[in-house]
Amino acid sequence: MKQPDSIAPTAPPTKVAAEPIPTFFNREISWLDFNNRVLELAADESLPLLERVRFVGIFGSNLDEFFMKRVGGLHRQLTAGVTSLSDDGMTVQQQLRAIRAHVLPMLEKQHDLWLKNLRPRLGERGLRVLNYDSLEEIDQSAVDAYFARNIFPILTPLSVDPGHPFPFLSNLSVSLGVMLEHPNRRQRMFVRIKLPETLPSWVPVHTAGVYCPLEQVVGGNLSLLFPGMTVLEHQAFRVTRNADIELDEEDADDLLQMVEMELRRRRLAQVVRLELPESMSVAMRRLITEGIEVEESDVYVVSGPVDSGSLQSLANVDFPAEKFRPWTPIVPPPLADEDADVFAVTRRADWMVQHPYESFAASVEKFIHAAVLDPKVLAIKLSLYRTSPDSPFVLALIHAAEAGKQVAVLVEVKARFDEQRNVKLAQTLESAGVHVVYGMVGLKTHAKVAMVVRDEADGLRTYCHIGTGNYNSKTAQLYTDLGLFTCNGDLTDDVVELFHYLTGSSLKRDYRKLLIAPVNMRERFVHKIRREADHARAGRPARIIAKMNALQDPKMTLELYEASRAGVRIDLIVRGFCTLRPGVPGMSENIRVISILGRFLEHSRIYYFLNGGDEEYYIGSADWMVRNLDYRVEAVTPIEAPDLRLRLRDILDSCLADYGHAWELDAAGKWTRRVAPQTPGAKVVNDSQVLSMSKALKASKTAGLGA
Repeated sequence: MKQPDSIAPTAPPTKVAAEPIPTFFNREISWLDFNNRVLELAADESLPLLERVRFVGIFGSNLDEFFMKRVGGLHRQLTAGVTSLSDDGMTVQQQLRAIRAHVLPMLEKQHDLWLKNLRPRLGERGLRVLNYDSLEEIDQSAVDAYFARNIFPILTPLSVDPGHPFPFLSNLSVSLGVMLEHPNRRQRMFVRIKLPETLPSWVPVHTAGVYCPLEQVVGGNLSLLFPGMTVLEHQAFRVTRNADIELDEEDADDLLQMVEMELRRRRLAQVVRLELPESMSVAMRRLITEGIEVEESDVYVVSGPVDSGSLQSLANVDFPAEKFRPWTPIVPPPLADEDADVFAVTRRADWMVQHPYESFAASVEKFIHAAVLDPKVLAIKLSLYRTSPDSPFVLALIHAAEAGKQVAVLVEVKARFDEQRNVKLAQTLESAGVHVVYGMVGLKTHAKVAMVVRDEADGLRTYCHIGTGNYNSKTAQLYTDLGLFTCNGDLTDDVVELFHYLTGSSLKRDYRKLLIAPVNMRERFVHKIRREADHARAGRPARIIAKMNALQDPKMTLELYEASRAGVRIDLIVRGFCTLRPGVPGMSENIRVISILGRFLEHSRIYYFLNGGDEEYYIGSADWMVRNLDYRVEAVTPIEAPDLRLRLRDILDSCLADYGHAWELDAAGKWTRRVAPQTPGAKVVNDSQVLSMSKALKASKTAGLGA
């Protein structure tokens, strides 16, 4: 509307300084954004129903670990009075509040997905998950018989009254809270029942395809546990305890003893989360929160299962029509001949495997087993960070030691949540005569390296495997990882020196080829980033592509910002959290960040530097995080064979062209599903993992392994 003539023109608005854009994203919120992408897979209508259920369960299990480690660590800082700010400038209290604000809507989304979408859809397909009260009479009878036979004898109800304090609740265990009333005295009593962890969370009933939650089975049979009492209410609930216990390694006389002490302390650690159903009465809620002394800000009300991670086991039921088609890894083409000598193959040329597309058993396990059986092999050395409970390596290494071979294994007893298993593993190996090192004071050994020394006609020769993933036969079927097999002298000499560093406190720093953390890796990566910036300033080709699990190191991030300002085109493929802020004019406009999530967990680390045309490729165990570069022993190896470089470039190009299972991060911190470009000739991949499976099958047929 036109203003009246009598009103004088307004003065130009005062310029308000723009709010400065933070340099980094918050690590914890970025991690939650990653887990939200996992939840988006559960909502993806293109995926089989049970795989979507599995992603709901993975989301829940991920959140469990986040609360144990990250929220637990923030609680420890709060108790200790830590006042330092996070890299993005938040206090501990601010981070805890921000975490809760992000988690609550994610939980609502998770439970809506399960209750309103996935469970009804499964029922339509013939797989029904029903509460006890909804079961047909014949199914209730079958469940009651199951309860009497398998559950009733092992339950231990614990009442809470003046003579019985509130019982201890173990971490992540599901409890059933029961409110009872005496029929004559009208006296109310609270009882806690721990649900047996050895029993299935989802109990199959008489009718095929019908399952009942374990807590419902117990809840439906409380009259057997409390005859004569009136059951007023029963509700499932669960606690999460802090697993971020800090112990002083420098003062530890025995790393093994220190780890055992940590496990004991972790069991009794502070509760950092209480999960309970929205249907729980105010009285029971108050009794539980006061009994375990938990703050209201750490209470999370759920409308679905209190242990949503258990949905992963439901996804394992025999219902193939609602799952991914089974995938069988191929035998690596260099070993296509079943009689192929792994050492002869490696002498001819370096070769590389990509799991789970290529078989871990037919490559890595074969390498170690061949070394055990070969009379010419004198020594075997291996680093174990995480391995499967039934690891085939353990028995093989014991046999090698019994045969008189020199066997040395570094078992990282400080690997989070695998401490107890690794302690037992180390003790088993040591009792069989294997030389065992339990780790290094102040550092975790995360490198994925194995070496074999063989006595050959022209003298001793060392063969090595350097990988991106653990020596774990189970995860090798689920995680995408790479491994290099080589007997290249410069590389193998470095690996020999690395094991001397791990087992004998060597102070060697001048490795020929390997990038070793915390020795030389950071400075070498920084040098390569700065070199790309110099190339760009001089008008030469400059490019960086880095694929990793997480990016958090502030110094590396600042180096990437500087390279971006110099004109270097940077592509980052980061599966998990990323604190780097891309696409900010004047800071990171030349940086793109994408994340790929799919059937397999993207775990391989690949680093590419164009170097003015003299390209460099690296693979290894380290992400660009402070912990990897400064507080872990890591190994990253160059890949120099032209055919292997082409293969790595193909992997990277497929990831960058993925528009089916990829998200892209913007400057505001928002992740969105990528939309394929409409540019004619643009490379578009619908699913880079499916493409990798297809290429593996083609390579198998070419090598004569398939029809």
